Amino acid sequence: MFDEILEKFEGSPSQQAVIRLFLERGFSVNEDGRVVSGGIEIPYTGIARELDVDRRVVDSTTDAILADPELKRIFTNISSVPSLMDLAPVLDLTVLTIEVASAGEAGIVAEVTGILADHGVSIRQVLSEDPEFTDDPKLYVITDAEIPGELLVEIRELSYVRRVGF
Repeated sequence: MFDEILEKFEGSPSQQAVIRLFLERGFSVNEDGRVVSGGIEIPYTGIARELDVDRRVVDSTTDAILADPELKRIFTNISSVPSLMDLAPVLDLTVLTIEVASAGEAGIVAEVTGILADHGVSIRQVLSEDPEFTDDPKLYVITDAEIPGELLVEIRELSYVRRVGF
């Protein structure tokens, strides 16, 4: 799906950068063509500055989104999810990062969280990067407790796991 969205902006790398940012941050476009996160409007100038593009690129991208029924359906309904990953050190949480060989394989999240549950590890949050949005998707599991070494080894030995870190 991500590639199909980007193809609609094939002739404009700057507009593709805007689209990537919207998807990565969960920014939506309201009916008035304004970029929002929840009900908070995000100025075009701030987005343009972040991407080092002209503000008019953001404006033309939102116009294109509203003019395309498929894009409009996606970008008027997208939302962001708060992540505990950056707060983990402050809140004394552990972030387990799992890199897999084939992110499209079924049951990865279920098996990893099942192993943690079997060992009595409480999970605060699970975030999974979408393989359509990133080339090297990862699974992040945020826990209240330190993860014992033997548990890391058990997860690392799963056939689809390439690397485990925390």
